[in-house]
Amino acid sequence: MAKRKFNKPDVPGLFRRLIFSWLLAVLAEVLLLPNRLRDLSLSEGLARMDLARVVLLTCGSALGLICVSLFVKTDKLERWGIVSVFVLLSAVLLPASFSWAFLAVCALITCILIYYALRGWNGTAENAREGERAGKAWVLVTAGLAGAFFLFVCAWTLGRYYCFNTPSYDFGIFSQMFYSMSKTGLPMTTLERDGLLSHFAVHVSPIYYLMLPFYMLVPSPATLQALQAAVMVSAVIPLWMIGKRHGLGGFQRTLLCALLLFFPAFSGGVGYDLHENCFLTPLILWIFYGIDSEKLPVTCVAALLTLAVKEDAAVYVAVIALWLIVRSLVRFSKRGGVELLTGIGLLVVSLGWFLAVTGYLAKSGDGVMTYRYENFMYDGSGSLITVLKSVVMNPMKALFECVDTEKLRFIAMTLLPLLGLPFFTRRYERFILLIPYLLVNLMSDYTYQHDLFFQYSFGSTAFLLYLTAVNLSELKWEGLRLPALLSAAFVSALCFSLTVIPRAAPYPENALVYRGYYGSIRDALDTVPEDASVSATTFLTSYLSRRETLYDVRYCSREHLLETEYVVLKVSSTGDYTRYNGYDNLVKILEDNGYSQWSSLGDILVIYRKNP
Repeated sequence: MAKRKFNKPDVPGLFRRLIFSWLLAVLAEVLLLPNRLRDLSLSEGLARMDLARVVLLTCGSALGLICVSLFVKTDKLERWGIVSVFVLLSAVLLPASFSWAFLAVCALITCILIYYALRGWNGTAENAREGERAGKAWVLVTAGLAGAFFLFVCAWTLGRYYCFNTPSYDFGIFSQMFYSMSKTGLPMTTLERDGLLSHFAVHVSPIYYLMLPFYMLVPSPATLQALQAAVMVSAVIPLWMIGKRHGLGGFQRTLLCALLLFFPAFSGGVGYDLHENCFLTPLILWIFYGIDSEKLPVTCVAALLTLAVKEDAAVYVAVIALWLIVRSLVRFSKRGGVELLTGIGLLVVSLGWFLAVTGYLAKSGDGVMTYRYENFMYDGSGSLITVLKSVVMNPMKALFECVDTEKLRFIAMTLLPLLGLPFFTRRYERFILLIPYLLVNLMSDYTYQHDLFFQYSFGSTAFLLYLTAVNLSELKWEGLRLPALLSAAFVSALCFSLTVIPRAAPYPENALVYRGYYGSIRDALDTVPEDASVSATTFLTSYLSRRETLYDVRYCSREHLLETEYVVLKVSSTGDYTRYNGYDNLVKILEDNGYSQWSSLGDILVIYRKNP
């Protein structure tokens, strides 16, 4: 009779079984506590837990696992058991002790534990199949992170909308514009410049038409907020593929995507609701993927769509074109000729589009907003050519402006989460890709362009993340990739929890806690006929935007104000009445011009109607 062979115990296995058993014991103790004692900010729960019971259960479970492991391989069970028990612990404790920082830490540790579970799979002939399964598993983990991010952005932006925190500039404008597009196909607004005009006379953004079919299915301003979240989340697809193209493993690609989702300048870009800039991050990453994978149709389509985002989006395509031209000349590879022609083509098209669009805006629209670079307009010309001349004459001026005191926080929140990796390269042509970050976010003295919570970082984020991915993949010591990504993801999550979450969390919370209050406001606004012309205070226009004629009381002329059939006033919006010397004086003006109070909601909301 053959002698039975036992599995040889190993020290890592002993630690794994001990940790698994300990987590099981803790979970059991937590489940024994009543819900009110699971609050981690209180000490009563600890007082009710039994240390001896935890120790005994841990030791008993560990001994049982050790005995079983002598006869049966339990490695996978233990690794995934640790993941499962930790997730269960998080699910039990988060409702009683919720904070966004705690949630972020739980999510990060779960990812690390999953990585540990996947890396434990090894073998010989079976290894390739398991590696493929592991890759698929990381796709699912990344999809889960993307889904969580989508819900987070929706909660934030929809919370803003349902709490009446979305002002006319800019969400009210886009809400009315989409209503007009759904009816006539044209991006017309009366809200933007106090009179009927095309939004494309201010910013040329035909990319919005990609959202229109979805808006027409559910014609509500809330739909626009959700669509923006979906567009942003889609950026993980090209980023994942870029990471794969550059040899990053499944877990590393997941961390790279997590780095994007936690990146404060990316998530914070929705701080003031929908903007066309949200398309920039995914589209620019698709351009990079098309270039890296040598797929010219992908490159061209993504570049053309990028140009359709806004008139200044041509800068991003031109910078990529310049980088591609220089890279093709440096490499002298077989692909050099194709890259050179591609770069020249992109440069010509982007510059041509920029000149055409800015020429149109100068002649038929509001002109290009060059005032944002007044700190470089040494000759008072108001021309972007002057900015270029200033940099050429004295690049130290650009550097000086980039490190202005008020921009240091922005620099810290954009480079620290990436551990400075965009700069870690010997390929000097890659520094060309830093131009959008410097030009758009740092050189201008326009405060909002270096504010984490405005939309001006979407484009530069794509460049910074691409540089992070490719520079990371070329680290001399491959063993540094994972620690670098883990550290970057941790720092990014920390910055996210300290900056973005405190800004975002109050909106969905208030929408739920005060849903009755906000519901009563919506009910009052719903009494205004949909086909009526309306003037309203700035935080009510988004909800009232589904109509042809809408003005903001704060910005419209008195003539337009007194032409509308209804005037809707939120009494506490004192800033909206400054030009009328206060709310009471505006009411007197309305009454003197044939308006009478039509309905009211206590001292919250008053609706005036023009007498027939």
